[in-house]
Amino acid sequence: MTTMLTTGDQFPDIVLTSTAGDTVNLPADLESQYTVVLFYRGHW
Repeated sequence: MTTMLTTGDQFPDIVLTSTAGDTVNLPADLESQYTVVLFYRGHW
């Protein structure tokens, strides 16, 4: 993605791996129309 999302933009389709090893498809796996997604890089 080369540009930042702004108000009203649609979230792009992405596939992530959770810390538990599960695959999460965003936004397809979200149950609500409005959701907050937090990306945490962890400790290094």
